[in-house]
Amino acid sequence: MNAMTFEIRKATVADAEGIAFVHVKAWQESYGYALPQTELDAMNPADRVERWRNILNGAEQQAYVAVNDAHQIVGWATAGSCRDEDRPGEFELYAIYLLAAAHGSGAGQALLDAAIGNQAASLWMMAGNKRAERFYLKNGFVPDGVTRNEEIWGVTVNEIRMQRPEIRSGQ
Repeated sequence: MNAMTFEIRKATVADAEGIAFVHVKAWQESYGYALPQTELDAMNPADRVERWRNILNGAEQQAYVAVNDAHQIVGWATAGSCRDEDRPGEFELYAIYLLAAAHGSGAGQALLDAAIGNQAASLWMMAGNKRAERFYLKNGFVPDGVTRNEEIWGVTVNEIRMQRPEIRSGQ
């Protein structure tokens, strides 16, 4: 278990650079099994900062960050209204990313709890991401049988949708 301490708070526009760094680094650390390493290595956080400023300025989603004792963002999560046409529920966890150095620290769980609480939610995850799948299963999410293919850098990746019901007190 990682002994890192952190705080969870709502993200602000001032967090855009830190979130962009974690976004890129987490992709580089997590998706080598499915995406070309040359493309992952070429990713640059600076290319995502403006996008994150726009997201954080908007009202479409809630964003939270995990900040360590050195005041560095080590993870983030976003959630909001379900975007799927078939709307399996009202709420969706859009993304949660954590630096590998923060794995096992409890930051991922705290981010999930902040982003969606106990409410029913759905999410999409890249098939084959065993660490993420174990985390979501532990938190009551189960695959609902719906899949989609996304093309990323010329590679077709399969994504699976997972859902969980509302978690009631005492469950």
